[in-house]
Amino acid sequence: MNNQDRIVQKSFVEVFENHSWDEISERINSKQEADVIRAINSPKRNLEDFMALISPAAEPFLEEMAQVSHQLTKERFGKTIQMYAPMYVSNECQNICTYCGFSFNNRVPRKTLSDSELLEEVEAIKALGFQHVLLVSGEANYTVNINYFSNAVKLIRDKFANISIEVQPLEQEEYERLQELGVYAVLVYQETYHRDTYKVYHPKGKKSNFNYRLETPDRVGKAKVHKIGLGVLLGLEAWRTDSFFCALHLDYLQKTYWQSKYSISFPRMRPAEGIIEPNVIVSDKNLVQLICAYRMFNPDVELSISTRESEKFRESVVPLGATSMSAESKTNPGGYAVEPETLEQFEICDERPASAIANMIRKKGYEPVWKDWFVGQ
Repeated sequence: MNNQDRIVQKSFVEVFENHSWDEISERINSKQEADVIRAINSPKRNLEDFMALISPAAEPFLEEMAQVSHQLTKERFGKTIQMYAPMYVSNECQNICTYCGFSFNNRVPRKTLSDSELLEEVEAIKALGFQHVLLVSGEANYTVNINYFSNAVKLIRDKFANISIEVQPLEQEEYERLQELGVYAVLVYQETYHRDTYKVYHPKGKKSNFNYRLETPDRVGKAKVHKIGLGVLLGLEAWRTDSFFCALHLDYLQKTYWQSKYSISFPRMRPAEGIIEPNVIVSDKNLVQLICAYRMFNPDVELSISTRESEKFRESVVPLGATSMSAESKTNPGGYAVEPETLEQFEICDERPASAIANMIRKKGYEPVWKDWFVGQ
């Protein structure tokens, strides 16, 4: 066993349990103007600086943060925005999640795409111009499992330059299997890092196991997947504290699984069948602050903005740190061609065609990138 193997035997749970939610909240809210100025002017920022940048004290400095974020993004990624499309393969789910339209207790028709339906959806997505697809499903382990995902990836891997997945947490050997088949990235969101709040929103199903989900990126990293995506569902808990723990998670993963790339997404709660109202309102101004803070904390991390956000907001963040955007998204299985009226996971906000999003990006002086940078397949 080499040194790197020894490092990766632990998990983020050990790091997480050494941090108190209440103490972190207090430290963030106690940051002063001087802490923010120091963080903005620092050539390399740490987690303490990140706390300052997401603190209430940083709100008057959004313009300065935006300028730094813009410059860092341009230096690292150029003036490009990667385009991708989510493809929902199933809305079957065995979990009860009180914020999700796929929740088991919602008595609505369920659908899982067959092989022929998968290929029909693929053709519709490719006709829109996409070369990067994100496979998404509910968590139904008996029907939508590793065998289903493996088969789906085999079916479509010759159709796209890049395949990512956002599905239920899997075991390390299952991630290894998918990586060998051509999966480039695995996205898994903790939803919230507040253990007690997590229990409230996830009362039943395998997803109710907080630690198992928290250790999932470790299993992805050990499987040597090329990219790992993190995020919290903004609206479930205090966004500043939740985002600190997500940044802590990112920091740990980058140091432990240094060969993988990383991305952060910023999903805000959206209307969906049978869901509750957000516990916390995250304003546009809050989200801009968070995006800039992440870019300043980590110039290399990819930042993704989905169609959950409005046209106006998505246009405004193109130069602020975003590196990827979905477009013309359908959040229901078969939504592009097979069965457009199936249950959505949530309502999208930016409903413009993919071509219109690409034109908007060009008008901002940026280049939409349809084919991902990954060329290893």
